[in-house]
Amino acid sequence: MLAAGPMTPGDAMRRFLISVFFLLLAAPALAADGDEGMPWFKESFLDIKEDIAEAKKAKRRLMLYFYQDGCPYCTKLLRDNFGQKAIADKTRKHFDVIALNMWGDREVTDLAGKTMPEKEFARAMKVQFTPTLVMFDEQGNVALRLNGYLQPHKFEAALDYAGQRLEKQGNFADHLAKHAREPASATLNEAPWLLPAPLKLADTQKRHGGNGKPLIVLFEQKQCAACDEMHLEAFPRPEVKELLGKFDIARIDTASRDPVQTPDGKTLPGRDWARAIGVFYTPSFVFFDGAGKEVFRVEGYLRPFHLSSSLDYVASGVYKEQPQFQRFIEARAAARRARGERVELMK
Repeated sequence: MLAAGPMTPGDAMRRFLISVFFLLLAAPALAADGDEGMPWFKESFLDIKEDIAEAKKAKRRLMLYFYQDGCPYCTKLLRDNFGQKAIADKTRKHFDVIALNMWGDREVTDLAGKTMPEKEFARAMKVQFTPTLVMFDEQGNVALRLNGYLQPHKFEAALDYAGQRLEKQGNFADHLAKHAREPASATLNEAPWLLPAPLKLADTQKRHGGNGKPLIVLFEQKQCAACDEMHLEAFPRPEVKELLGKFDIARIDTASRDPVQTPDGKTLPGRDWARAIGVFYTPSFVFFDGAGKEVFRVEGYLRPFHLSSSLDYVASGVYKEQPQFQRFIEARAAARRARGERVELMK
């Protein structure tokens, strides 16, 4: 401890060195501001089969984290999720985590032994959003996949599900509903543009002759704070509201047993349809073209700019020519900046 009294030049230098020392100690935590990962992520030769085997030997599983530079949701994952010690400790206990840049050029060897750049591997894995997290079981099968950001309490439930090898005991949607309850309005939000019940989505598509409005099926649940935020904050924004008008929009309660006629003409309870097409959490948007074919989906937490971008991506038909959604977002944001507009990704 430095003595009290007037500070000498030597005292000032010692205090400076102490400050630098503590800043260096804090550097690993500050690394979370980068999108590429945390200091404890695994350094790998990117041979996926080998990484799965090494994780298995250590009684862990492999988790691939796909990111891109400047991704605000990646920053939220690293800061708000992995930045919590309990979540970081649980992840390190159950997983070896490897970060992959969805536009990167490092060589990756896939499970079949084929070598390709990160960006080709990401494309082969159908990565459309960042962050995307893919958790493999010991045989190389996908135990759980998260397309997009999940809030910390939901993310921790996902870690338990895949880390404790619960995928054979039940689906993730049921696990999430049981273990990630959250404060919310406990009711479904109404909107005038929602198609009325009973939903007959194949009939809706037929009325357009297969060439009319595309269809959005919005999957929600009553206990869903993110759903409340979407209705209260995102949907009323002028741009989002205008784009919603370009779609027919149906809402499915993922807990509902009410029958739904799906776009392909089948009739089954809403909750069963959600599970059948792999909708695991809310809110989720599933987009269908005028012929009733799924063409795109949005899963997880989205702020208004990215939500409006996803609506524009399908409504404009650009998805037919540009299969990579992130490229569309980049071009859309760049065009707005060129017009002198300010693009706020997280507001």
